[in-house]
Amino acid sequence: MFAASDSAPSPASPAALRSRRLALGVIATGMLMIILDGSIVTVAMPAIQNDLGFTSAGLSWVVNAYLIAFGSLLLLAGRLGDLIGRRRMFLAGTAVFTAASLLAGVATSPAVLIAARFLQGIGSAMASAVSLGILVTLFTEPKERARAIAVFSFTGAAGASIGQVLGGVLTDALNWHWIFFINLPIGIAVLAIAVHVLPGDVGLGLKAGADVFGAVLVTAGLMLGIYTVVKVEEYGWTSGRTLGFGTLAAVLLAAFLARQATAKNPLMPLRIFRSRSVSAANLVQILMVAALFSFQILVALYLQKVLGYGAAETGLAMLPAAAVIGAVSLGVSARLNARFGERTILLAGIALLIGVLALLTRLPVQASYAVDLLPVMLLAAGFGLALPALTTLGMSGANEENAGLASGLFNTTQQIGMALGVAVLSTLAASRTESLAAGGRTTAEALTGGYRLAFAAGAGLLVIAFAVAFTMLRRPERQTAEEPAADTQDPAHAAAV
Repeated sequence: MFAASDSAPSPASPAALRSRRLALGVIATGMLMIILDGSIVTVAMPAIQNDLGFTSAGLSWVVNAYLIAFGSLLLLAGRLGDLIGRRRMFLAGTAVFTAASLLAGVATSPAVLIAARFLQGIGSAMASAVSLGILVTLFTEPKERARAIAVFSFTGAAGASIGQVLGGVLTDALNWHWIFFINLPIGIAVLAIAVHVLPGDVGLGLKAGADVFGAVLVTAGLMLGIYTVVKVEEYGWTSGRTLGFGTLAAVLLAAFLARQATAKNPLMPLRIFRSRSVSAANLVQILMVAALFSFQILVALYLQKVLGYGAAETGLAMLPAAAVIGAVSLGVSARLNARFGERTILLAGIALLIGVLALLTRLPVQASYAVDLLPVMLLAAGFGLALPALTTLGMSGANEENAGLASGLFNTTQQIGMALGVAVLSTLAASRTESLAAGGRTTAEALTGGYRLAFAAGAGLLVIAFAVAFTMLRRPERQTAEEPAADTQDPAHAAAV
């Protein structure tokens, strides 16, 4: 709960509004730094390999170490934020991430860089898991909350594109160390301002959800599951290693759910899934993020490997997508959600994204950017419609006691979707490319054919996401007698459903 004082400004006062906007700016900047780091590294990978002497297999751990730590700790970090205070968790996570960025920047060996990336993943999980939780408890008025979520969504959508440009520029103009050093002034500034503008909350106390055994089960299950998925391309879906680790991860997660159903103080109270909006939004997010991996990553690979673009040129080619996503998410999404409802806007956004991937299935080997790619970038505006609506629905069941958990859950399903997208779509693309190359096609033709198949599979995932959103969000929810009264009073919950 938030600490109150007699001298605190009224929530409607200009001072309180400025404070909330500063808090939003701090959270958005912190998240932009974290998201930039995820995409900026991919551009610098060849330089890192040459400088530190990574093997081809070892180089993948520069990304995998981060993903495993980040994805597996989000749910736990979100709940701990509810228990010990979301402000405290955000500050600690930002500090860990900033310190780990310094360690990564001065790394002189593969082992040190991989360890630093793992620590970055831990810090990212701690800060990211509670960010949405802070927003939904800070912005309680529906219109304000919608605008805040639109800003937050834009930072996520734009960060990847900006990171690709920035990564290429820093690596070419300076060296790869600066892709990590750039986090230092940003992280320090975020910490300095956040201490003063983020609202103080004391949390529920560890006794309200100190399920240590449950924490071990969910963290181990997610860590093993994400590790299994990111190694699928290396070992294959039917290998004994993949099947064995995948089964063990499923058993651990099933045991965690069983534990939460019976534990006196569960880490993740299962009543959060009674909200059909929350359940549907998280399922739609897994499908949508998995599908959009093919847009964010495979389009960049197509530009570089087929059309011969450089790293900076690729980032610039993707910038129109970031621009239209920003224009839609910041400019009109909040008003459209208020007028037509999140469900309608989510469906419209997904429909546009289906169009994006459908057009990409027709990419030629010798493409014209203006004719074949620019229309795709402009249709990416659908992401600016879908993500704010989806985020509002995913957080619609959150209240003061479980906002961190809802935020951690929403971020966790995002990472699961990303990992599945990488594993499934990249495997499909690689398999199709190998088949076409064996049949005598040129390298460019084989690569293009592989990417087309991945785009088609992504379009199929989006069609399923559309169907889930259309059916599960069709009828208004009714509050059950067993649900906490706090949920009934949450204005965003009522507006979203």
